[in-house]
Amino acid sequence: MTHIANGKVSTAISAATPAADAMVMPIFDTLTDIQRGSSRHGGVLFILVIRTNVKWLLDKLHYYLMNPLWTDLLQRAGALFFDGRVSSYGNANAELQSIAGQIVMCDLSHEGLLLVSGEDAAAFLQGQLSNDVLALAEGDAQVTSWCSPKGRMLVTPLLWKGRQGIFLQMPRTLQGAIQKRLQMFVLRSKVKLEDLSAEWVKIGVGGTDTIAGDALEASIHAVFAAAPTRVLSSIHTDLGRVIRVSPTRFEIVASPVNAIEIWNKLTPYAVKVGAGVWDLLAIRDGIIQVLPETQDQFVPQAANFELIGGVNFKKGCYPGQEIVARTQYRGILKRRLVRVHSQINDYPKPGESVYAPEFGEQAAGHIANLAPAPEGGFDALVVAQIESIKAGSLRLKSLEGAALRVQPLPYEVTFP
Repeated sequence: MTHIANGKVSTAISAATPAADAMVMPIFDTLTDIQRGSSRHGGVLFILVIRTNVKWLLDKLHYYLMNPLWTDLLQRAGALFFDGRVSSYGNANAELQSIAGQIVMCDLSHEGLLLVSGEDAAAFLQGQLSNDVLALAEGDAQVTSWCSPKGRMLVTPLLWKGRQGIFLQMPRTLQGAIQKRLQMFVLRSKVKLEDLSAEWVKIGVGGTDTIAGDALEASIHAVFAAAPTRVLSSIHTDLGRVIRVSPTRFEIVASPVNAIEIWNKLTPYAVKVGAGVWDLLAIRDGIIQVLPETQDQFVPQAANFELIGGVNFKKGCYPGQEIVARTQYRGILKRRLVRVHSQINDYPKPGESVYAPEFGEQAAGHIANLAPAPEGGFDALVVAQIESIKAGSLRLKSLEGAALRVQPLPYEVTFP
């Protein structure tokens, strides 16, 4: 295994699997080259370059070193990795098509896991998040947001109350910065923040409305002998925790050893798919995930958060609460989240602008999340001006760009 201490790279005997070693060694070689270079060339500038490269390499290493047994299982199953996520198991298009009538399962190790524990954990989060944390019983889950003082969402974690404390799941690309910023507000509170991403494996199991219900629940029952029936509830079993995040999606959180057993037991029931398929299911559920590219852009209501139970207007103060409340009660909301589809295969990126004739050269909204669609092109969640949504005039990147066709969501959205 590779170790980095005092700015130096060393290697120790490891029980890591051959597959994990094969992924780690090229990165280790690069780190070694950097170390050798630092010995040959002194100077502040070179040290800064070393620090930058080491941080980038550590980000890449983190996924592969955290659970070698789990990573080896994915490798043996044919997983292909890109940017810290499983991109596919060799046939991305076939995996995408499978959601039409089959249950799918997906590795969610690209999602970070933050544990907030201690005597004051619930009260601390109550003063930070948009939802009512104090109302949670053990096993309850909720969608929530942490906002800037301007009332714009910085992160949109899935939150649940477990036996160890309160867990917040969020993109790994945000977790480090979010944890550091949250820590600043702990002060004298009896609260501990821990990154448990390396200790627990996350697995998604789901499908579309065509296979929801009996078949999906049967697959969960086959492994756990039970399944949560209420959306945003969970059960704790000897194998791990099962959370129902929507009518057609479950998440499983388990130790690496138990996760391997769960994965093998699910294999007869579900098709292994890459992270993009899970993204698509979340998009079709109409649940936004704030990413680094979209931080501090959307107030919760613009992302439909009050419609999916992500905001409680009766709780006390939290950052941005005054603006969120004013938006709700003064009727000044001008943007909404919608699902759109485009047939083009030149995919945009989160944060890119969309346009409409009603607003000329000024952006009418922004892409929040997107994923390839089985019928070709892509589906996306877009936060856009209500006027342009009602007119059906949204276009990608420019007024002459590809048309974005508004698609239905599983909950009702009204436009004044």
